[in-house]
Amino acid sequence: MNVIDTWTIASINKVAIHFPQGFTHVVEAVVNAYLPKGVVLVALLWWVWFRRERAEGPDGEAVRRHQRELVVIAIVSGLIALAAGRLLAHYLPFRLRPMYEPALRAFFPEANVDEPVLRTWSSFPSDHAMLWCAVATGIFLASRPVGIYALLHAVVLIGLPRIYLGVHYPTDVLAGVVLGVGITYVMSARAIRTRVAAPMLAFAQRYPGVFYGAAFVLSFELATQFQELRVLAHGLIHGM
Repeated sequence: MNVIDTWTIASINKVAIHFPQGFTHVVEAVVNAYLPKGVVLVALLWWVWFRRERAEGPDGEAVRRHQRELVVIAIVSGLIALAAGRLLAHYLPFRLRPMYEPALRAFFPEANVDEPVLRTWSSFPSDHAMLWCAVATGIFLASRPVGIYALLHAVVLIGLPRIYLGVHYPTDVLAGVVLGVGITYVMSARAIRTRVAAPMLAFAQRYPGVFYGAAFVLSFELATQFQELRVLAHGLIHGM
């Protein structure tokens, strides 16, 4: 381990021994449930899409379009982050998750994390941190106050519990945060943002029924981080 991981894991362990016994069960519930992870942030994307408080007046249409461009960019950036995370995990040296390292087992509580692909997927970087920090950054660009909450939500309720249970090393999450934020900032540049979002906004205006139906399905898959598809793909790959 590097210095950051060693110091952070030891520090968390020193604090964690003072937590009540039920605290680990709460953290397990947060890690395993969808509501504390993606559902809240996806709901905030819908809020940005439909918000009207800054879309009134002569410039209202331009403001509304800008907000919706940022929603599209947040989702596209999140998908890029997921793909980039998988590519990095595949091509970089394999890193076993700390919860499975015998030398580190004593630093983490006994936990039941409902993710069957953890043993075979490299720990670095955290795809959860990449995805949700990318999405949270898009929300931040649309609304600073709500975006600050979204970023804190991604770090505190998605990143830290995974470190506490040993699903990721601290540097896995840190790298995921940096990469996720960076991808969205690059994608939000005006030249890229307008070009990427234009086809989606045109489709939404021309075929609203199809668009919002597809958006609902995509929202569900994004909120669950494509868990069912990932497990299915994992089963097909390792079952053949």
